[in-house]
Amino acid sequence: MANQGIGRAILCTLPVAAVAGVLALFDPFAQPLSYHDFADRRAFLGIPNFADVASNLAFLLFGTLGLIHCLASRPPGARLAWTVFFLGFVLVALGSGTYHWSPHNGTLVWDRLAMTVGFMGIYVALLAEYVGAGLEKRLLAPALLAGLGAVLYWHGVDDLRLYFALQATVFVSAAVILGAFESPFRQKAFMAGALGCYLGAIALEQLDHQVFSWSGGVIGGHALKHLMAGLAGYWVYRMLAARRRSAI
Repeated sequence: MANQGIGRAILCTLPVAAVAGVLALFDPFAQPLSYHDFADRRAFLGIPNFADVASNLAFLLFGTLGLIHCLASRPPGARLAWTVFFLGFVLVALGSGTYHWSPHNGTLVWDRLAMTVGFMGIYVALLAEYVGAGLEKRLLAPALLAGLGAVLYWHGVDDLRLYFALQATVFVSAAVILGAFESPFRQKAFMAGALGCYLGAIALEQLDHQVFSWSGGVIGGHALKHLMAGLAGYWVYRMLAARRRSAI
């Protein structure tokens, strides 16, 4: 109970603290243009940057699988928030595919808007299932608006601070929730798998050029990042599917 009290205090103050801290401690910083310099630029079948474009099919596959499951099987729990999470995956397949077809800030905004839908979906789902079921209806729409607003703020003034504060809020909150609270579904292993895949995806993104070199030019780290992040959606789907079976 003490851990839950501390956890609730952290979760209540974290969004404001993250935004205030980032704005106070960091000067505005723009999107580095070097971000668009990906290792594998090879075209195939007339598709530029083929590997980075085609690897987004992982998001489409697991996003569609999860959406169908949420809408058809109606698993117990924060079904609406999980539906939004999987919708975000499908949108990432489209947004990231568009971006990698022609990488620049103008297309990157579609990728980040889509990712934010997924981030906010899983954020609210965890809050609802571990902290309080009523939080799903109260927070889902405001969380989506805040997330999309952070991306549009970056796109409008070229300042990434709010976008990074948003991501910090989601991932620190997830760690606090899984560490301090229990869900009636007791499926933390699946969530650990999903978060582990996403952390692996972040590492692969940073090692894009190195992985391309280590693989002898077979594949870059960014394409593998898409596959690894897609697997995060697979673990969430597995979690909800197992939950549905156990309820039958």
